[in-house]
This record gives sequence, C-alpha cells and structure tokens, in this order.
Amino acid sequence: MSVHTITKENFDELVLQAEKPILVDFWAEWCGPCRMVSPLVDEIAEERDDVLVGKINVDEQGELAMRFGVMSIPTLLVFKGGEIVNKAVGARPKAELLQLLD
Repeated sequence: MSVHTITKENFDELVLQAEKPILVDFWAEWCGPCRMVSPLVDEIAEERDDVLVGKINVDEQGELAMRFGVMSIPTLLVFKGGEIVNKAVGARPKAELLQLLD
C-alpha cells in the first residue's frame, strides 16, 4: 500500500475513521533522524496489508502536531479505532517500528 499524506483536512477520514490500524509518522524535511526513519516507514507500508501508513509534515501541519503534543520528531503514533494505542519518539530500527503495530 502507499503512504498517505495526512493533513488537517483529511485527518479525521484517514486516521480517526480508519478501519485498519494506522501508523502515523510526524516528520520534517530538515530532520536528520526523520530521513533515517522515513524509508523504514515506506517499507512497512509496502509490506503490511493489515495496516495503513501516513505521514504528517509538522512544518505544514503544525496544528496537528500541537493537537497530539508532538515536541520532538520523528514521532510515530499508532491509532486503532480513532485512539492512540502506541507511540515512539526518535529514530528507531524497523523491528521496533513493527513492534508498535503488534
């Protein structure tokens, strides 16, 4: 599956109303650790049909970052049924990102 670009306009539909769990990556272009995590997030999107994957650019979507208290990036949140069920802050290896989904 592809990675969804999440904005405040489509957040409710793509995240809160998602029928599958969704991994959301809060990132920014200037963030070195974000650039390390981004390809791993892309791989998870391609490999896992049981989850959705989305990315939120905090520079463009500051309102969403504030709404979820994102103070450091990358921050990865897992939503199920519209609720946050898991969270990781900072660059993590792929195995740890996958554990967030289990």
